Amino acid sequence: MTHGTTSTSNGTTTRPIALVTGGTRGIGLAIARALAREGWDLVLCGMRAESEVAAPLAELREAGTIVHYEAADLSSREHRTRLVQALRAKYGALNALVNNAGRAPRNRADLLDAREDSFEELIRTNLQGPYFLTQAIAREQIMRRHADPAFTAAIVFITSVSAEMASVNRGEYCVSKAGLSMAARLFAARLAVHGIPVYEVRPGIIATDMTAAVKEAYDKRIAEGLVPERRWGQPEDVGRVVAALLRGDAPYATGSIINVDGGLSVPRL
Repeated sequence: MTHGTTSTSNGTTTRPIALVTGGTRGIGLAIARALAREGWDLVLCGMRAESEVAAPLAELREAGTIVHYEAADLSSREHRTRLVQALRAKYGALNALVNNAGRAPRNRADLLDAREDSFEELIRTNLQGPYFLTQAIAREQIMRRHADPAFTAAIVFITSVSAEMASVNRGEYCVSKAGLSMAARLFAARLAVHGIPVYEVRPGIIATDMTAAVKEAYDKRIAEGLVPERRWGQPEDVGRVVAALLRGDAPYATGSIINVDGGLSVPRL
């Protein structure tokens, strides 16, 4: 897609605007940096107060990007509603939504010992939140495209290789990501008629806060060939792919799954 423009509530024309959930650290921040380099303005949301994320916000702003931050727990319907209302008032429709926010289980537990409260937390955070946030953002995008066919819009879901690969010590995470993968497919089918492409990006073993606790174990397994490229993935690997998708480098490809995993998901003998 060629970058379109959007408008604020006061009618001022701006650069295209993307909402990146969980956009102040890890993969989300790498996506935000990549989009900033491509000329996007950004809305980032996360669980922390704005004062706690001042450093990444300042970094992006120093690069010339307009960045707006909203503290929101996307597992909460009240927080999602407040976020959508704030964005509607400030921007109208957004050109892009990147569903990146998610969490791992607080404690890895064998499938036979896993607790329902952990399952419920991951489903609400990793699946229910982005599902209904996408519903709300997509409605705004459809209305804007009907009013202005030149307005461009797209949606990206960041899932995981765990949407397909089973890890029996974090089953709730796998189930939540498998559900999110189907959500991406559903929205791709529903929004195609409106000219809004939807993509799924599946990161593999990426060096982030989420994987820091298992770094030593994965260092060994990666060196032994678990990942064909024999290296950790970096958040920037994912950021560059998302930027390319939102730049329009994959036309006629809505519903596609893009693995960013160094070959981890390739079946091998």
